[in-house]
Amino acid sequence: MVTHITDIFSLAATPTALLSASGSSTIHIHATSQPSIPLVQSLTGAHKLGCHHIAVSRNGKVAASAGFGGEVKIWKLAESDTPEWQAFGELDPTKGSGKSAGEVWAIALSEDGQYLASTTYDGRVNVWDLFGDRSEKLREYETGNAGSGSFGLCVDLSRDGKYTASGHQSGAVYVFNNDTGRLQYSLPGLVKPIRTVAFSPASTRLAAAGDAGIIAVYDTKHGEHVGNLKGHTAWITTIDWNDTGEYLLSGAFDGKVKVWSIDRGVCVATHSETDKALWAVKWLPKTGRNEMFCTAGANRSLTFYREATGA
Repeated sequence: MVTHITDIFSLAATPTALLSASGSSTIHIHATSQPSIPLVQSLTGAHKLGCHHIAVSRNGKVAASAGFGGEVKIWKLAESDTPEWQAFGELDPTKGSGKSAGEVWAIALSEDGQYLASTTYDGRVNVWDLFGDRSEKLREYETGNAGSGSFGLCVDLSRDGKYTASGHQSGAVYVFNNDTGRLQYSLPGLVKPIRTVAFSPASTRLAAAGDAGIIAVYDTKHGEHVGNLKGHTAWITTIDWNDTGEYLLSGAFDGKVKVWSIDRGVCVATHSETDKALWAVKWLPKTGRNEMFCTAGANRSLTFYREATGA
């Protein structure tokens, strides 16, 4: 299913839809509640220079997208007979900061869409209140000395709202406590750049992966490294937990996508429909015994798979 004219860099799933963002200026929305997964809306001109990250709240009502021009746009799902995404506003990350380009790279949204976490080129991690004053930060976490940290390539917010995690060009992984506003753990990294981090649904585990080709799994309560998932032979660019936390999905630079059993610590399925880079993988809402997931990347297409993962 070819859906974009350039690389697809990011995917976000709601209970009924899949949002995809690419190097073009358009964000596409497909209806996953319909068997053919049709394209139902296109947000044209959303980002003039293209979009590299998109995130959505778990309730599927708020979305945020970050563009190559440095802008961050906020979207809300309009309540109507035929729900459509509408522009809600724009985050101004540079206002009052004296900074410009690179102030926002990776983004993540809280469960209800009220809070957005973002990384910067100099290693800082910021948390914003999207329903308050969108020019004011709630938190600014430093990972280096006075903004001299390593480029923040990825970020995630735990479902319980307690933690923000970030992965960096240096290979470092940090977990911050949003209640105290302090660094909770500096986790043993993978030496090479960390391109993706993701909290498990219960917020008890954090997975991190990148150029080392290994997925490291950490215990968030104690900050301990509890295991590695090995099997990829290329950079891992993207990971996503299924809704029960039993399985982890990973996509790599060589086009391979793997499904991992967390309990067994092994790969239970490998797919390789393309030899081009995968930039995004995402589980979709579960139906019956099967779970569906989507992959996207340099082939400019959305590819859907079904995996039998239990009752």
